[in-house]
Amino acid sequence: MNEADALRAAALLESAGLRPVAQAREASLLLLNTCVVRQQAEDKAYGRLRHVAELKQHNPDCVVALMGCLVGRIPQEHAALRERFPDVDLFLPPSDLEPLQQFLREQGVAILSDASAEGCLPPPLPDSQTGRTVVAHVPIVLGCSHACTYCVIPYRRGGETSRPSTDILAEVTALADRGVREVILLGQIVDRYGLDRPGEILLPDLLRRVAAIPGIARVRFLTSHPRWVTDDLIAAVATTPKLCPYFEVPVQAGSDAILQAMRRGYSVADYETLIDKIRAAIPDAGLSTDIIVGFPGETDAQFEATLALMARLDPDMIRIAKYSPRPLTWSARHLPDDIPETEKERRRVALEVALRQRLTRKHAPCTGQTVEILVERIEKNGRRYGRTPDYKPVFVDDSDAQPGDVIRARITWAGPFSFIAEPAVVPTAAWSLDIEY
Repeated sequence: MNEADALRAAALLESAGLRPVAQAREASLLLLNTCVVRQQAEDKAYGRLRHVAELKQHNPDCVVALMGCLVGRIPQEHAALRERFPDVDLFLPPSDLEPLQQFLREQGVAILSDASAEGCLPPPLPDSQTGRTVVAHVPIVLGCSHACTYCVIPYRRGGETSRPSTDILAEVTALADRGVREVILLGQIVDRYGLDRPGEILLPDLLRRVAAIPGIARVRFLTSHPRWVTDDLIAAVATTPKLCPYFEVPVQAGSDAILQAMRRGYSVADYETLIDKIRAAIPDAGLSTDIIVGFPGETDAQFEATLALMARLDPDMIRIAKYSPRPLTWSARHLPDDIPETEKERRRVALEVALRQRLTRKHAPCTGQTVEILVERIEKNGRRYGRTPDYKPVFVDDSDAQPGDVIRARITWAGPFSFIAEPAVVPTAAWSLDIEY
């Protein structure tokens, strides 16, 4: 979501005549986009802000804009932020570029296109220094109203709001016209798209319509919630060729007691049943999940249950986070952060080691197989980088393919988290000559 917000901010600034620079110290306007979903991310934002203060000492005329979850959507907090960060000139709530637009207007800067109420902006201009964008993130649900006990998103990004499907389809069409080949539809709970907007289509129909847009080769969506993955959604992915066979469905823990304390709204058995249903309908589906280790009260046995669940599910990727109490959340206010940091780290490492070992075994037979990838970029060493439909990263040697090309490649090395490949040889048409004597 932050990548999508940053992309729209860049488009706004470029439409106003500004251009990117290579180094922050060269900028006349510096935009810092922030995340506070975990303490580590928040600490990183504070570190960047200290660096910004140093930059502004050398360039007092530089305008500094702070954006994202650190700013949040609670106006009363903005005054405290201004006092704490006097070097920041503008404060932009998540996905809200109106303060930046207003600033540009006050400076007499003409803007080619305003943002809609939902924050939709045109894609980057063709000559953007970011290069040709062939994969674009498109927010379709802003905010979240689910309020898991550990999650700060509802407090920082606000309640759940679906964008009109007409706006989304128009944006994807514009992206396709500018050369984008793959779109990823975003929402904190993406499967709930349209449920808050009476008369709106729901996610399965939206996905089908996006996939039908000329020029779009691949469509993905994230992040799913186990409670809201419907049979119709699974069927849409199973029967629509351009919808990639990939599901990002966070489970967070392998213990029913911990899931209940998190207010996730499902059991371990519910989650396993869902994954079985997905794999029955789409045998080659990729699956990624999220795990939080060290949630308040998590025992050794409960963590071992998480390890056992991951062994049974055999996901293609796990994003592992150590629990950190976030301000305003229910768990921060009512549950003691009682797992020592050393134990959280031990559990994180144990889960990561198990994942690496499992994926090493799982991917070993992939060597020699041919896969299809969408080339996203060219690396400095000339390798082409892209992903398979089920979201596995692939680096291709000795290829002249360009970003946006869909190519076939033969895997020459299979690691736990990525593949190396070479262009696949396309067989020529077979022929035979029968001679009768």
